Amino acid sequence: MKVTPESFVEKFKLETQVADEGKRIAMISTHGYVAAEPPLGMPDTGGQVVFVIELSRKLAQLGYQVDIWTRQFEGQASEEEVDEGVRILRVPCGGEEFIAKEFLHKWIPEWSRNALAKMNADGLGYEFVNSHYWDAGIAGEIVSDAVGCPHVHTPHSVGTWKRLKMETDFPEDKESFDSVYNFTTRIEHEQKVYDECAMVVATSPIQMDMFFDDYGLPRDKVAMIPPGYDDTRFYPVSDASRESLREKFGFEGRVITSIGRLSRNKGFDLLVDAFAIVAKRFNDVRLFMPLGSEAEGQAEDPMLNDIVKQIHDLGLEDRVTITQSLDDELMPDFYRSSDLFCLPSRYEPFGMTAVEAMASGAPTIVTTNGGLYRTLEYGKDALYADSFDAQDFGITMCKVLAYPKISQRISENGSQKARSLFTWSGIAQQLIAVVEGIHGDPSSPEKLMPVA
Repeated sequence: MKVTPESFVEKFKLETQVADEGKRIAMISTHGYVAAEPPLGMPDTGGQVVFVIELSRKLAQLGYQVDIWTRQFEGQASEEEVDEGVRILRVPCGGEEFIAKEFLHKWIPEWSRNALAKMNADGLGYEFVNSHYWDAGIAGEIVSDAVGCPHVHTPHSVGTWKRLKMETDFPEDKESFDSVYNFTTRIEHEQKVYDECAMVVATSPIQMDMFFDDYGLPRDKVAMIPPGYDDTRFYPVSDASRESLREKFGFEGRVITSIGRLSRNKGFDLLVDAFAIVAKRFNDVRLFMPLGSEAEGQAEDPMLNDIVKQIHDLGLEDRVTITQSLDDELMPDFYRSSDLFCLPSRYEPFGMTAVEAMASGAPTIVTTNGGLYRTLEYGKDALYADSFDAQDFGITMCKVLAYPKISQRISENGSQKARSLFTWSGIAQQLIAVVEGIHGDPSSPEKLMPVA
């Protein structure tokens, strides 16, 4: 007899014996390369993986045992210890090859059956399930129903918003979007997950608006909790320390930085166009961009080739440096060494790199097409610009470079704002408060994070 996800859930409910090991949380993040030290820049491996790992660490410090459930492929170990109280459990589905997040949902029923079998064999029960992105949201519903606990879903990005941004930015490619990004199927599954889970967690005010307006969720179904950063790693240093760090990166003169994966929505082509405006006004300014590639080799990435051609066409080859993405341990010093950090994304649910840069004392410009800017005071905490307008972005960059008092003010205040809103300890406590609210008197979502 064929075992369906539904029949397996009923079997699990009858057979599972919960071990008495204290309070335990299941984090589900099925796509990408989830690891204790994630290979950032690999396909589908970026801010979300960092979010899950760091949040899990802080939840463990609050006294929970945290299991991070993900997909096993390419010969990965079935279990990996992250920290005391935190481990990664990998479950196979769909074979040994990498599967892109846009299409992993096809194998989520198989993944869920295998995950529930392991939970049953090991006697695992959970206080709640927190799933991340829509593929894991499907799994989260199956697992939480079987375990008999609440399912809190954190989407990280929203299908309707991304589709709108892509259609606005690349209208000529609209007909191919469904085959590449699977928007129709994604949005259908998102709606089902949002309707059925106990609570949806927005990471920004813009996301909250989308959940209400595009998906029709009631206001008491959505809580807002921003991503966090590790304040033991990302913090400002003295001017003397900063100068020595700049030597490590080979920075000379003033350096504008940005970092991320080579993706059309990240806006690095716009940043190059904006930098051309800066380069005409300041002879001592350089642009440094470590870029991760989803191609097997960075040099073969067509998007990289397009950006390199753009740099040459603008005559900026002596002013712009592109490298491979940096190792995670270098990131704090990279931010500290920057005279200006830019987040040029055309679509950015939040913007973790900008938070880390602000926390490290780098003057920062964020995009008005992302979620972060609505929590910041313009001219005090950071500056923001339209990532569809290279002229606007370039002139905004010039303001920071031309006026030292602006640079100093947003450096100091940006670091303070990051510490006040975005530390992982605070994020973990807010998540626990949301779960407690499911059983009691839920707090108003707007009170979970102050919005400037």
